[in-house]
Amino acid sequence: MLRRNSLFLSLSVLWLVVTGCSLLCFPKAETHLWLNSVHTAQLDALFRHFTVLGEWVPYAIAGLLLFYKAGWAAYLTGSTALSGLISQGLKHLLQTDRPVTWFALHAPEVSLPLVEGVEMNRYLSCPSGHTTSFFALFLVLSVVATDCIQRQAAAKTESHALYKTQSCLVQAACFLLAATGAYSRIYLSQHFLEDIFCGTILGLSVTALLYTAVPPLMRTRFWDWNLQSLCRSRR
Repeated sequence: MLRRNSLFLSLSVLWLVVTGCSLLCFPKAETHLWLNSVHTAQLDALFRHFTVLGEWVPYAIAGLLLFYKAGWAAYLTGSTALSGLISQGLKHLLQTDRPVTWFALHAPEVSLPLVEGVEMNRYLSCPSGHTTSFFALFLVLSVVATDCIQRQAAAKTESHALYKTQSCLVQAACFLLAATGAYSRIYLSQHFLEDIFCGTILGLSVTALLYTAVPPLMRTRFWDWNLQSLCRSRR
């Protein structure tokens, strides 16, 4: 099923290539200031609220997936939790400064455009845990949605072209949401581009690695179990 999500993965690879080339070609301070140069009240509100989705939404969606299939809920929970733990471990190992601390030490004359109401973190910058969570979440959702679309298309004998169109739209939307979540960390000056780059790799790689456990789980009774069947059995 990962092969059926080639658009999401291709866009993610392109995202990594562009960000990687930027890291190689430009100093991180200049890159951050350029990416952080346009602020409006509307964007402040959007990113201030959107970035929070990387903290609790994956687990809320995992709970909702229990009403569909427990297997998908376990996959999302495992991907988010494991990538999050690795992210925290790397943060404490690398001990890198966040933008507000880095600029205060290396370029005190620079005044970052901070967003009112956002509590600024100062340490443990790389990798970006929110970016890790966003890419883990939306890759799983892309896989789940693509699988659901294919099953519905097979049941209704819909055309292959229609299935491909729906699948591509879902994958593109999932990638855009993941990328928006990642960019929100730069917009809010919580992370540098290099933190986003590492967080993207971590979220994608852990989620792809855990997918190897999905096909065997699909052959178990646990995979299709859901809370709806539990509720019906108790009536």
